[in-house]
Order: sequence, then C-alpha cells, then structure tokens
Amino acid sequence: QVQLVESGGGSVQAGGSLRLSCAVSGNKYLRRCMGWFRQAPGKEREAVATIYTSDGYAYYADPDSVKDRFIISGNNAEDTVFLQMNSLKAEDTAMYYCAAAHGGDARMALRCRTGKAEFHTWGQGTQVTVSS
Repeated sequence: QVQLVESGGGSVQAGGSLRLSCAVSGNKYLRRCMGWFRQAPGKEREAVATIYTSDGYAYYADPDSVKDRFIISGNNAEDTVFLQMNSLKAEDTAMYYCAAAHGGDARMALRCRTGKAEFHTWGQGTQVTVSS
C-alpha cells in the first residue's frame, strides 16, 4: 500500500511561486516512479512531470509549457516529492495531484524516464489558483 498526501497549494498572483509537496509512505518498491499531474476546470487531467526517485531522473510532459519554470525533485529519504513552480501564469490554475506508479524494476525505470508509466495511486489533490 502507498499513501500520498499533497500540500502547498494556494492562491498567488501571476509571476509568483509555489512549492508543492507530496508526502509518500508505504512500500518503497511501489513508489519509485512519482508524478505530478494537474486538472483545470473543464479540462482533462494532464501530466506535468515525473521523477524516478532512486536516481532523481526527471521527465517533463510538456517542456514548452513548464520549461524553466517548474522543477520536480525528491528528497534523499524518498518520502517526499516536490514540485517547485516559478513564474506562475493564470493558465497554471488547476488542481494538482501527486501519483505513484507501482513497481521499481528496470522496466519501470525506463517507463518513468520516458513518460510512459501508468499511475495507480493518487493523492487527494491541492488547489493552485493564479490570478492575473
């Protein structure tokens, strides 16, 4: 079992920053690949970034959208995943979710690093609102 709890969301003006945190607990093997996703009102959920926590390899789903603004990272204990969001824009407004893909073998590592992992466990989400 893996449990995920997000925090750090809030309201900020355009150009501001937020740091989202995802507290992770449970079987470490089942949470080597972690991801941040977001869902804006009326839109489908989309991937933001994934990270393979054992080596910190990060993948960004839409580099043009978040390049040089968002950074996904994890701590050494592999029990927290962060999403640092800078230069926020109104279009970043969404509910942000943390997720874990089950598995920690070489196949999962490859899938995680190429954005092809399937995510099975989700947090409750944290709201980010950016006003222009």
